[in-house]
Amino acid sequence: MEGELVEADIVVAARLSFKKIQSYEKYPKGQTRGRWKHLKQILQAENFPDYPPDLPNYSNIESPPSTQPCKRICDITGYEAPYVDPRTNLRYANTHVFKTVRSLSADQVHQYLSIRNAAVVLK
Repeated sequence: MEGELVEADIVVAARLSFKKIQSYEKYPKGQTRGRWKHLKQILQAENFPDYPPDLPNYSNIESPPSTQPCKRICDITGYEAPYVDPRTNLRYANTHVFKTVRSLSADQVHQYLSIRNAAVVLK
């Protein structure tokens, strides 16, 4: 039995379904070049001076101000901040940041508020 070789008709698929498809298999060389265009190429290809001025295009995209209220961002971490410290007027995200806010000096608080353009100068 050791020396015998058993022949079997096993067919293995060329591409197995669980394997990831590599980008060079998906897009053979030379096909990806003409597919994507950068904004500069789109602007050069279009004749924007011939368009009416009120028609929106890539060079004059404008929109009205948002009707949604702006998100309140934590002054220390940058996360969304549901809380505001009444003493310093700094926004904070959680209790750990609140402890940090309370430990700041008056100059540091003023610097954080000036970054947000909310600094109040009292006379």
